[in-house]
Amino acid sequence: MAPAIVPADLGFFSALASAGSLSAAARELGVTTPAVSKHLALMESRIGVLLVNRSTRRMSLTPEGELYLEHARRILGEIDEMEELLGVAKAIPKGLLRVNATLGFGRSHVAPLISKFIRKYRDVEVQLQLSVNPPAPTEDLFDVCVRFGAPPDSRVIARRLAGNRRLLCAAPAYLAKFGIPRVPNDLTKHNCIGIRQGEEAYGVWRLASGRGRHARTEAVKTRGNLATNDGEIAVNWALEGHGILMRAEWDIERYLAKGRLVQVLPQYYTPDADIYAVYPQRHQLAARVRAFVDFLTLSFTQQARSAKG
Repeated sequence: MAPAIVPADLGFFSALASAGSLSAAARELGVTTPAVSKHLALMESRIGVLLVNRSTRRMSLTPEGELYLEHARRILGEIDEMEELLGVAKAIPKGLLRVNATLGFGRSHVAPLISKFIRKYRDVEVQLQLSVNPPAPTEDLFDVCVRFGAPPDSRVIARRLAGNRRLLCAAPAYLAKFGIPRVPNDLTKHNCIGIRQGEEAYGVWRLASGRGRHARTEAVKTRGNLATNDGEIAVNWALEGHGILMRAEWDIERYLAKGRLVQVLPQYYTPDADIYAVYPQRHQLAARVRAFVDFLTLSFTQQARSAKG
């Protein structure tokens, strides 16, 4: 009995899905459009389900087609990794790279860098997914996760991309109207903009003074009439004078530089939020992962130098 799925089908279907149409796939594969249509029909006949909805102008994947594509790309990626581990493939970045990042930071910083990366490495196909909370480091859903803070898990590799601090800030108009906090407890009298992200206790801001043995941390339970799970929205609310915000320096430094936001309680330290690229140990030999992490490291270093200079 002939197998329902043959290895050659995986690369073919991945190319077809990326091309978006039968004719575009034909040009990509160097065959005729009827040949692509015949190959697809043969696949569907062997499997016994439709993989693609066809129309005269466009095509779309069926739910079964989406499932087939997901597994095909994962298998192709694992084949690339095996070739690299065995030393039979040149260390040329290629194949599928699955990247995860947080909503605001991913949109404003990671996505533009992926655009530059893909121009340099055209044989790599990148899938970027943005999420409110980072996935568990041990989950094999992504090849690289860009996140704030190193994960407490030795089974993954965490490469520091850039230093980052969380800062308290507010619009000058808000501070002029409601006053400037002098000590952490003053925050309880202010409207504080809440961000529901990560695993940290919502609405509790931790501020430290002193260093070493003299360090002292205060946990302040804040209140306010605005909260969101999107950092960009929270920053906009702060810019519009609605309250005090705690946000990563990378997200607000341009507003601080222009005076649209002012740092609050600068003499106190808030938890670090250094930026890391996190990936499973077994992916460290994959050329596409190494190239992407190296690219991120260089890009963030250059941005940090540019900001200081």
